[in-house]
Amino acid sequence: MALIDTTARHTRVAAPARAPFSLATLFNVWRSRRALSRLDARALDDIGLSERAAMKEAAKPIWDVPATWRD
Repeated sequence: MALIDTTARHTRVAAPARAPFSLATLFNVWRSRRALSRLDARALDDIGLSERAAMKEAAKPIWDVPATWRD
């Protein structure tokens, strides 16, 4: 004899779509990249970045947010 699931089923309402990151996150990315673009060679060496890598990161669009920064 097969068992039949007779429990009540609930209708789930989908949550409203959420932006992948907040306005505050975008501002922080912009501010960090701006600061990175202003560092001199010695400061970049202290954090282990080449000037080329720093400029490449600073030139990224604001919506290109690192996965670790997402809310």
